Amino acid sequence: MTVSKTAEKSSEKPADTAKGRKDASEPQAEALQLDELSEQLGYVLKRAQLKVFENFLRCMASLQLTPAQFSVLLLVEKNPGRNQTEIASTLGILRPNFVAMLDNLESRDLCARIRSTNDRRSHILVLTDKGKAVLTRAKKLVATKHEARLNDLLGQSNREALIGMLAKIANEF
Repeated sequence: MTVSKTAEKSSEKPADTAKGRKDASEPQAEALQLDELSEQLGYVLKRAQLKVFENFLRCMASLQLTPAQFSVLLLVEKNPGRNQTEIASTLGILRPNFVAMLDNLESRDLCARIRSTNDRRSHILVLTDKGKAVLTRAKKLVATKHEARLNDLLGQSNREALIGMLAKIANEF
């Protein structure tokens, strides 16, 4: 790698350039050609998911909620008395990952695990008062910022069609 005289005179360290920062005098590289990759449904779905998650995280920055945490809080709210295994299974979250997520949500006083009276080996999940308040705010942010942006981009009929197609893949593939 060559260092231009501009970079040598600036306060930028060579390590900064190695971490991804480019010198303004370096020519921009031509974009990679994706060829048939851009026609692979899995690739396009993953790229779309990344963009949707990035936007979700920006919208939820003030509440510090990830898409998975938001989903957990929603399911706990809508399914009172259900145990953590059922919630994790419905969301497709592996047990060790789910336990760590619940530890985080509990440490933030958003939900609580209560030993089941029917099965002492099991815990049911409940939202705390703070969890209910955070979820109410999160739902408003999702509706007015995140989902609204997707609706503006796609339009209502395309949105409904896309949800139908994705549900078909999720349920039947």
